[in-house]
Amino acid sequence: MKKLSILLALLASPAMAASGPFFSLQNTNFVVLIAFIAFIGILVYMKVPAKLTGMLDARAAAIKAELDEARALREEAKSILATYERRQKEVQEQADRIVSAAREEALAAAAQAKEDLKASIARRMASATEQIASAEAAAIRQVREQAVAVAVAAAGDVLSKQMTADAVSTSIDEAIAQVEARLH
Repeated sequence: MKKLSILLALLASPAMAASGPFFSLQNTNFVVLIAFIAFIGILVYMKVPAKLTGMLDARAAAIKAELDEARALREEAKSILATYERRQKEVQEQADRIVSAAREEALAAAAQAKEDLKASIARRMASATEQIASAEAAAIRQVREQAVAVAVAAAGDVLSKQMTADAVSTSIDEAIAQVEARLH
């Protein structure tokens, strides 16, 4: 059956369509067939199919190597990206910590400034109160001294108007006696 199908395939080929006997060198179709078979034979003899498959295999191996290298580069890029993302997250966390620490320091500094201001105001109020008290005491002392001076002057006037010469000398003698008694 196989032989019959080959025979029918050969009979149905365009080579049979040529005029004259097929196996003649005058038939161009036969010459082309022989040249084609010789060409195929030379290709097989020179091992061109093996070289072609070797070249294709080498090309496939090169493509596979490039794909493996691309996969390795992709994995490396993923790891570098993950590292950078982790570093970015760490830097962001550190920046957040720095900002919160700065905010806390600013709040502490503001609170300390308020306390210092309150203490300064309290000191100034105490100083002002002391100055007012001192001024009041000085004014009271001055008023007393003035009152004493006025009273002494008034008493002197009253005594000078009421006293006579005998009474003055008696009063002086009594004062000297009192001073002597106190000193001894």
